[in-house]
Amino acid sequence: MLEIYNSTKKAIPEQLLEKAVLFVFEQEGYRVESVVCVYCGNKMIQRINREFLGHDYPTDTITFRYNRGSEVDGEFYISLDMVRENALKFGVDFQQELLRVTFHSALHLIGIDDQTPEERTLMQEKEAFYLGLISAETSAYEQLTCEKTEDQNP
Repeated sequence: MLEIYNSTKKAIPEQLLEKAVLFVFEQEGYRVESVVCVYCGNKMIQRINREFLGHDYPTDTITFRYNRGSEVDGEFYISLDMVRENALKFGVDFQQELLRVTFHSALHLIGIDDQTPEERTLMQEKEAFYLGLISAETSAYEQLTCEKTEDQNP
């Protein structure tokens, strides 16, 4: 069971985010046992970071995995404030950065880490791979939708 919670007032594309997490799991050979995805603000993520990791600052994501094996039981938290800041910093739109961090979190849940330079490189390659796939799929969908709309207009 996959659950998505948004504790902020900012609207997020929940269906797309759910699809992103499930897609990573499927492609990497994992299944959801129980995964909770919480999209929050800086206050909440800073509190979690301080209480559980001993770091007193906000971060973009924190992930907790509670079991081993191919069925994943875990949760992740993503700060929408940090996503917005990172989107501006990297010159990408909010949704693209939100998807990247969501992929990043899902990859952490299946055991991919980013502590060493080699691990960071692998993580970035996988993020780019999944962003590319979802962008291509979204473009194809939008193109199909536009073609149908044009066909319906006299």
